[in-house]
Amino acid sequence: MTQDFRGYGGQWPDFRWPNGARLAVSVVVNFEEGAEMQVGYGDPLSERMGEVISVVEPGRRDRGQEQIFAYGMRAGLWRMLDALDHHKLPATFFCCGRAVEQSPALAAEITRRGHEPALHGWRWRPHADYAKPEDEARDIDRAIAAIRKACGRNPSGFFCRGAESDWTRALLIEREFTYISNAFDDDLPYWDHGGARPLLVLPYALDTNDMKFFHPNGFVRAGEMLEYVSDALDVLLAEAERAGPRMLNIGYHLRICGRPARFPAFEQVLARLAGLGDRVYVARRDDIARAFAARVAA
Repeated sequence: MTQDFRGYGGQWPDFRWPNGARLAVSVVVNFEEGAEMQVGYGDPLSERMGEVISVVEPGRRDRGQEQIFAYGMRAGLWRMLDALDHHKLPATFFCCGRAVEQSPALAAEITRRGHEPALHGWRWRPHADYAKPEDEARDIDRAIAAIRKACGRNPSGFFCRGAESDWTRALLIEREFTYISNAFDDDLPYWDHGGARPLLVLPYALDTNDMKFFHPNGFVRAGEMLEYVSDALDVLLAEAERAGPRMLNIGYHLRICGRPARFPAFEQVLARLAGLGDRVYVARRDDIARAFAARVAA
């Protein structure tokens, strides 16, 4: 496989999103608590990335890490759902299958409030780690079944932690997925023609993402993320009007910006988006995918 460095080559398709805006914005909330590696769940190791780097000896149960993750479901989810309701904005939730299986009523609440449940793998793990396609296929199918049972619908989009495998996209095409988001290489969706049928790629972003609160070169105060995302909005709004449509991704985690001191990085970004009105098309990723496919042929 060769890397495509050309992309649109500076010649972007000329269209407007459904409300007339030139900039689409996707708000993503990750629903993965309970799908991380934990010795307490029977895994050989526990996830080490959290509020601090875990000091528990590898292979021993880390109850502190379990509780840090559990906070996202117990408290963060409700705070973030209520903020989305307040600002009347839709979001896509990247849902790990095992997290949904462990908290089906919470996953059902996501869809009850009008948000999209997209597939985030069975576990919170890189799909590049799968040694065989059949193992990955088994876990994708388990996750689809969990989401369908809890949410009443199959997911149409996919994004996994880290990176996909060489065969992830073929497996998604077989299962009639609409889009994949394991891509960080553009500011606009594009078509991948490398499989049995074209697959829509909705690029994601890790810079306008609250995981940066857990990295030493990232955000410390909530206002830093707000300012960073606002800069991205300003640049892309101006660029979209001048050069063609664009898409901005803003990513959040229940256990990160669901915490009170970081919550303004979520709530105030939503307020900024709501205040922009029809200058932006804030939509679920499945709606962005349908809108793009209707305007740009595969």
